[in-house]
Amino acid sequence: QVQLVESGGGLVQAGGSLRLSCTASGIIFGLHVMGWYRHAPGKQRELVASIGSLTSYYSDSVKGRFTISRDNAKNTVYLQMNSLKPEDTAVYYCNARRLTTDDDYWGQGTQVTVSS
Repeated sequence: QVQLVESGGGLVQAGGSLRLSCTASGIIFGLHVMGWYRHAPGKQRELVASIGSLTSYYSDSVKGRFTISRDNAKNTVYLQMNSLKPEDTAVYYCNARRLTTDDDYWGQGTQVTVSS
């Protein structure tokens, strides 16, 4: 059974920081591209950042403020979020995807709220 368990969300003031974690089980973690998506009310789901074995991606809205990293020994992916803005408020979801198969797994989401 595949599980992705997120943690680290919460309420923070603008300019503050949060660190999200997502620990996976039931998958060969190192073979999956790990991503963080967010979904804010009234908006489309957005890919915030992703990380493979060699490369990472950031959306323009978070570039320079967020850092994605992974620890394959711990089956965990992190999202360090600095200089948070009210527009970063959303539910953040962890995703695991394997490009050569149909693997596409999601966590339950963690709420991030940034107050102005």
